[in-house]
Amino acid sequence: MSQHNIVGSEAFQRAPYVLIRGVRPSGRRRQRARRLLVGVVALAISTAVGGAAAALMLAGVI
Repeated sequence: MSQHNIVGSEAFQRAPYVLIRGVRPSGRRRQRARRLLVGVVALAISTAVGGAAAALMLAGVI
């Protein structure tokens, strides 16, 4: 494991860090968010259909 001699680094200051909120999401980030949303919706639909099928099987309809 290497050792570092860091002197006067920002990591050791007691000042609070600043979160940047004003940056608009890039195209790739929007695509990733859209893909995640589509995946979550598809999972929810498949879970609902599977649950309905399981309930019908338990009821003896299928």
